Amino acid sequence: MIVERFRDGPAPVYARFRDRGRLAPDGLKYVSSCVATDGARCYQLMECDDPALLETWMQAWRDLVDFEVVPVISSAEAARQFGPP
Repeated sequence: MIVERFRDGPAPVYARFRDRGRLAPDGLKYVSSCVATDGARCYQLMECDDPALLETWMQAWRDLVDFEVVPVISSAEAARQFGPP
């Protein structure tokens, strides 16, 4: 999961997205996203096997966005991993 904090609000981010798209390299898959109601943050689920792809994508947005990367697993996987035997 990627937590994006918009440096100057959402308008510059959405303008770039409208003009240039997601800018994700091949192999980085967008899954879903939601945005905080105040427009300050976006939470994105992305998938890839190579962390360098994620870094490439974030580099294209770093002038507008501060990123926090939180590796996550599905709830089903968490139940298998952390649940009772």
